[in-house]
Amino acid sequence: MRHWLGSLAGRITLVIAGVATVAVVLAGLLAAQLVNSTAVDEARKYLAAEAESLSKEPLAGNLQELRADLVGHGARLALIRADGRVTGAGARFLDDATVADVQAGKSVSKTVDGPQNPVVLEARPLGAGGGVVLVQPVSEIREAAAPLLRRMLIALVVCLVFSIVAGGLVSQWLSRPLVRTADSARRLAAGERSVAVAAGGPAEVAAVQGALGALDTALRVSEGRQREFLLSVSHEMRTPLTAVRGYAEALADGVVSGPDVAGVGRTLVTETDRLDRFVRDLLELARLEADDFRMDLQLLDAAPLLLESWAAWQAVCAQRGIIGRLDLPQAVPIGPLPVRTDGQRLRQVVDGLLENALRAAPAGAAVVLAARSEGSRLVVEVRDGGPGLSPDDAVVAFQRGALHARYQGERQVGSGLGLSIAARLVERLGGTISLDQAPEGGARFVVRLPAG
Repeated sequence: MRHWLGSLAGRITLVIAGVATVAVVLAGLLAAQLVNSTAVDEARKYLAAEAESLSKEPLAGNLQELRADLVGHGARLALIRADGRVTGAGARFLDDATVADVQAGKSVSKTVDGPQNPVVLEARPLGAGGGVVLVQPVSEIREAAAPLLRRMLIALVVCLVFSIVAGGLVSQWLSRPLVRTADSARRLAAGERSVAVAAGGPAEVAAVQGALGALDTALRVSEGRQREFLLSVSHEMRTPLTAVRGYAEALADGVVSGPDVAGVGRTLVTETDRLDRFVRDLLELARLEADDFRMDLQLLDAAPLLLESWAAWQAVCAQRGIIGRLDLPQAVPIGPLPVRTDGQRLRQVVDGLLENALRAAPAGAAVVLAARSEGSRLVVEVRDGGPGLSPDDAVVAFQRGALHARYQGERQVGSGLGLSIAARLVERLGGTISLDQAPEGGARFVVRLPAG
């Protein structure tokens, strides 16, 4: 019982029952008041009509018959003689003021306090002097209306019961789809996917069900991407680990010795660097997705920072036979290129994009680092003369491992995390990053950051 009272269905039922009870009580009180007042008004009209009729007819011949008829209707008759004497059953309800008004030829219509309870009084003067008076206790009028009140009370009780039953049905209609939706949510939280969310209920509940279904789909897509990413990364990490293990075993068994040891050592260093790069990229992504990742934003000139980055990659360009070109505004000093950013993070983005371009560009191709101011934004471009990327590639280029999985085995690829890291860094810096075709034939990455 306590569980039901704490449920949505129980609370809705109780609320509806409470509201219905209050409404029925108020309606009953108002109805009783209206019925009683209406009954008094109708009795007053009846007495007024009878008194008016009696004032125009002779009373001597049919007085006893008239009294019997009035008593049958609950009324009392009194006669005011021309000499001021009052006779009849209703005489005890008359006061001197009423008698004086009637003798003066006035009609009297009022409610007066009787010996036990109020009475309705109607008096009319007679043409020969004196007058006729009809009275009826209010209690008798209300007693006559009691059967009607009882019937109204029965109707109100029936309405109350119907309201409570209807409230219970409405509460079930509202709560059942919510219970099913909560069950589906618990199954999702437990790790189950492709959970069928039964539709039903009002529009708001249906909206929650639709949102839960969309969440299920999003979780399946996200977890699928994570599995693919982990499989890709584990495969990439397994290759250098296998090489390191093989060479380590060769050294331990004495298979490699003498002058071959130096070459094996260089191979081990290379493979260890690959593993280190994977680990660093994974850690960087984890940090970027944390809420407490700090950015030290300040207003600075991007030109010196871009010059430093370009100078650091010149040796790589020369080693691989790549034609490098720096395209910055020709001013003295170079720039300025005002931007509000974190200089270390901007350098990280530019270095990552240059590394990606140098990896994709073949010998003899061009790699360009360009920057310019466009209104209130700084625009940085990294272009290459490599094989380029298709429009379909541009849609998934900044997703973790998407291009790595697509082009692994076809062209030289990195860890598959660099572009994802660059995109998240740019987003944290308050900018945007996009990808399209470069004039040099390869890919063009465009970073736009607020200038101030």
